[in-house]
Amino acid sequence: MKHTLKRQLRRLATQRPYQIAGAAAALVLASGAGVLASGIDDTPGGQQASAAVAELRSDTTVASRSQDRSAEPTTAAPETSAPSSPSASPAAKKAADPDLTRKPTPPKPPKSKVLDYDYQAQTTYYYCGPAATRNALSASGIERNQDDLAAQLGTTEMGTNSAQDTTRVLNAVVKGSPYKTRMFDGAPSPAQMDQLQADVVKAITGGRGVVANIVGDAVDTDGGWHSFSGGHYIAVVGYRDEGRTVKIADSANPAVPSYWISTIDLANWMATRGYSA
Repeated sequence: MKHTLKRQLRRLATQRPYQIAGAAAALVLASGAGVLASGIDDTPGGQQASAAVAELRSDTTVASRSQDRSAEPTTAAPETSAPSSPSASPAAKKAADPDLTRKPTPPKPPKSKVLDYDYQAQTTYYYCGPAATRNALSASGIERNQDDLAAQLGTTEMGTNSAQDTTRVLNAVVKGSPYKTRMFDGAPSPAQMDQLQADVVKAITGGRGVVANIVGDAVDTDGGWHSFSGGHYIAVVGYRDEGRTVKIADSANPAVPSYWISTIDLANWMATRGYSA
């Protein structure tokens, strides 16, 4: 085997270099690089064959390493998270959530409430209007004397004209002019009774007394009888049972400064007249 290889290598020595490289590659593939290397002599042809074998080995090694690298698993580039979108504007949030566009529900009024007021009886028989207005204002922490209020109300010995006058004076004193006048042309309707109840609860809850212009007779919850055939003014300073019953501050008799009456009876007591709330 060795002699055969030597003869072939000597023949290679007489060939051109590119022929030597091709033949050497064939020999390597046929007999193995290890055997060929062991039989190479120092002849010029042998040296050229040796160089061809070395070049073939180098090419084979490079190709082999390249294949190894291509077989290695590639490391995926780290994923980058997309930048978070900016926070939605308040308008966009409201559009997305209908609950944000709703106005907050106001708290329910208490089932009962009585204002802290300063009672005062009327100083003259026709000062019920100024006295009732003064007692109602005291529930808001406002102090006024009856004479000054009488002048503003236009009160005379004939009394004070109507609830429109008490509303006007109350709004001139109380910040925000919150008072309104409700007048009854005749006997109050059920709707007007409900309105009176709602107005009393709203005013008392807001810390304001109500002034009512009444006429005739009424009986309170304790059975007390109250009669004012010529007309009278009283102050409402509290309520209970969600406004179905109201507390009256009455300036006519200091012996009975207050009492409770049903809202329905109060409404009927104001027939043909009205109230400021």
